[in-house]
Amino acid sequence: MERISDVVIIGAGPAGMTAAIYASRAGLKTIMLEAGAPGGKLTKTNEISNYPGYSSAGGFELATDMFQHSTTFGAEYLYGNVVDIEIDKTNSGFHSVITDDDTVYKARSVIIATGTKEQLLQVPGEMENIGRGVSYCAVCDGAFFKGKKVAVIGGGNSALEEALYLSTIVEKVYVVIRRDVFRADSIVVDRVENTPNIEVIRERKVEEIVSDGKSVTGIKLYDSHDESEKELLEVSAVFPYIGATPISSWIADEGVTDAEGYIEVNEHMETKIPGLLAAGDVTKKSLRQVVTATNDGAIAAQSCVRYIKCV
Repeated sequence: MERISDVVIIGAGPAGMTAAIYASRAGLKTIMLEAGAPGGKLTKTNEISNYPGYSSAGGFELATDMFQHSTTFGAEYLYGNVVDIEIDKTNSGFHSVITDDDTVYKARSVIIATGTKEQLLQVPGEMENIGRGVSYCAVCDGAFFKGKKVAVIGGGNSALEEALYLSTIVEKVYVVIRRDVFRADSIVVDRVENTPNIEVIRERKVEEIVSDGKSVTGIKLYDSHDESEKELLEVSAVFPYIGATPISSWIADEGVTDAEGYIEVNEHMETKIPGLLAAGDVTKKSLRQVVTATNDGAIAAQSCVRYIKCV
């Protein structure tokens, strides 16, 4: 099957949904493709306190509001798992976005807003215990461990914010960091250090996630400076938050990504390929927040309007 539009937006997170608002409001025929739930990682975030106008907002609620707004001006939301993109090299005026059901979406302009995915610990016991005590979403799975001890791995904002959320549910939260200092904002660090049932374990790395064959029972840790110094921490769940990787593998061959897979764009969110843009966390940038993603989406859409009017 083949669909034709002015703009195809790949991804329905904050960047993609904002792009859909601006593109459709400008009169462009807009299709937004998403392989998961609208909102992206925002739906897995317990609380947003730094988005203008919301001193405290639930991630799922904010994502729902954004999604409803994104289709107000006629943008079409469709499920679609993108597996390839064919860049226009014949001057046809259309790039082709291909999904895993072999549908081809042709558009004069494409905005990639696929975001990032959680980085794995890559230790024994991780993959086989996903859903049995290993989780990458505290908001989704935290309630299963009410009254138990859990571990959060990571020292950035995401890790600490999820630790704070879990502290309201579980008996105790261990925050394991490989350094002596956090990589998070001081206001978040202060809250963690002043929460009675959160204990920070510094300068430790995870060697293995241990289970009894049915569920997680603990994690083996070792000293960041001396691998011979080890300990077993008994917990019922492990929540890794050690970073993210861009979702861009299917565009890697086009020469628009850096060594880590982030898409390189200019101030107009344009790649070096005419009509191909990117927005949000998938781009190479210094700050990845909801507010910066929405900013990117708006700029990308306006760049599409300008590009389409000129070709």
